[in-house]
Amino acid sequence: MRPIALLAALAALPVLAQTEPEPEPLPDFASCMAVVVARYEQDLENLRERPETEQDFDIGDMRETEFCGTIGIVRCDRSEAPLDCQRALTAEQEALKAAILAALPAPETVTDGGFAGQVFRRAYVLSQGISAGPDCDGQSEALQAWCETREAGGAVETAILAWQAARYLDLAEPATVAGWAVPPPPTRPKARPDGLKP
Repeated sequence: MRPIALLAALAALPVLAQTEPEPEPLPDFASCMAVVVARYEQDLENLRERPETEQDFDIGDMRETEFCGTIGIVRCDRSEAPLDCQRALTAEQEALKAAILAALPAPETVTDGGFAGQVFRRAYVLSQGISAGPDCDGQSEALQAWCETREAGGAVETAILAWQAARYLDLAEPATVAGWAVPPPPTRPKARPDGLKP
């Protein structure tokens, strides 16, 4: 490449960097979880209005909760202080798990012998986070912070599963009534394409 052409190419790099779009903003963990619990409540309400749809109803699902935890970690990675952010996220998840479990009945009091009762009892125990040892010790500071956040997120996933089963059995209050979740933010209407009028 000729020197003049090389200089022109290098000069264009800052311009290209400036025109690169910013990453799409991600919801915080609490807002994401608000959507998860609201969606489950809506599905449960639909089921009670149309009992014939029960065969298509999922008593519980941890995937959306896992997604919220992953989004939380990504937000931390984008922040100016990723490790501090992850530690704060871990504390938030641990507090949420404790609040969920405090609002649930004790497993031994749930006598339902069906599938939902089994899911509740097992998920409740799993959410206690009983482990053979400190799984995250001995890692680098960054990896330990990530590991602890993932562990806290996993405990929230099983706590949410226990809550979902308890809600299905009508043994627990809605999350917003119990006080451990807030209503989801309103959905913003999508912009109309140019040239279209209402």
